[in-house]
Amino acid sequence: MRSPFASRKWQLLLVLWVLELLLVFLAVRVAAWLRFLHDPDTHAAFVHDEPLRGLIVAAFVTFAMAAFGLYQAYVRYQRHDLVLRLVLSFVFGGIGLLVLYYLVPQVYIGRGILAMALPLALLAVLGSRKLAQQLFRGEGFKRRILVLGAGDNAALIHAALHAHPSLLMVGFLPLPSQPIKVPDELLVHPVCSLAEFGRRLRVHEIVSAPDERRGGLPMEEMLACAQAGIIVTDLSSFLEREIGMVEVAAVDPSWLLFSGGFDHSLPRRLSKRFFDLVAASTLLLVAWPLMLGVALGIWLESGTPVLFRQSRVGEGGRVFDLLKFRSMRLDAESDGVARWARQGDDRVTRFGRFIRLTRLDELPQLFNVLRGQMSLVGPRPERPFFVDQLSSSIRYYPVRHCVKPGLTGWAQLRYPYGASVEDAREKLKFDLFYAKNHNLLFDLVILVQTLEVVVFRHGAR
Repeated sequence: MRSPFASRKWQLLLVLWVLELLLVFLAVRVAAWLRFLHDPDTHAAFVHDEPLRGLIVAAFVTFAMAAFGLYQAYVRYQRHDLVLRLVLSFVFGGIGLLVLYYLVPQVYIGRGILAMALPLALLAVLGSRKLAQQLFRGEGFKRRILVLGAGDNAALIHAALHAHPSLLMVGFLPLPSQPIKVPDELLVHPVCSLAEFGRRLRVHEIVSAPDERRGGLPMEEMLACAQAGIIVTDLSSFLEREIGMVEVAAVDPSWLLFSGGFDHSLPRRLSKRFFDLVAASTLLLVAWPLMLGVALGIWLESGTPVLFRQSRVGEGGRVFDLLKFRSMRLDAESDGVARWARQGDDRVTRFGRFIRLTRLDELPQLFNVLRGQMSLVGPRPERPFFVDQLSSSIRYYPVRHCVKPGLTGWAQLRYPYGASVEDAREKLKFDLFYAKNHNLLFDLVILVQTLEVVVFRHGAR
């Protein structure tokens, strides 16, 4: 069952999107007023007859903002990064509008109006983001969190969320006979009941994070807190909700079993397959000239074969042949030993380095999607050799195979390229989150935000 706070995150993002959609629309209206300042009759006709044009501009701009990761529930950007992403969103949104105007001239709003509307809208959105930051930075708007426990699990919360903009850590309550791993100044020692202590400090939520559960939790007092209206949450659910990952070290099988998710219903399977077929077919229709160019470049540099086939593990542990454009020398693994890709890998050709940076080497996997071996969105498929190695050393690693592997995925957006067992352990946290929470909207969000990864060249090797 989805947490009310998780639902609230998406509701706030929806409100933010509607607000910024309205700001861009109003910017178009203001630009039209300025453009026709000395021609009120033309301005009145524009406002009366063509409101759809303003909405189209707003839709293109906010879609580009989503593509650059500006409507993510689990990510906060530094100021310079936010400004850069906003500027790029408006640039790409403007380019998309110019393409649309070329294809459908009837929706053209005019060069002068567009040239004024986009800068006005950019300033308005920057202002709204700054105002929202200032407004919600105040303690009155933050959720007040009390953590039960002060050991390793509590330290995990502190490390992950100490600078979380929407949370205020009231403190960490040490439990008897359990270690203390958080700074002393964060510890609290109530002299009254837990429920009364929570009421005095206006606590909204208590997170249960003991290192040892048996006999270490004040269950009666926690029940009294729940009856008093204070949300009581376990550590795994809290981290899943706030960070968008499943913390493998803190999860036990019962939580995975009873916490919900893992939707494999017929409607979900049909909707995912339909989405894969339509999107993969569309991408192939758009990208085939580019794919021919990549194939020609590989052939000119290092000859044939142009395509590279490699065994990967898919849904249910089934092995399939993954297709990629060849980016390495023909003798890259002539000794038959599988190796992790690494930074500055000398096995990669010059043209191969380019297609890896731009992710063009992944395009043939669209045929794997059409065959049903992969999905557009899901955990990245690994080689059988590495799967055996990782399954024996990383808890719950095989769980990621309960869904089809993907051309892109949640872990690719949230974690850089993995080239070690430790990287695989970190990426598994996000793969498990996707496996538990995947739905059509989530797939769309991941697919749109993959554009950001390609543009900023995050994670390629």
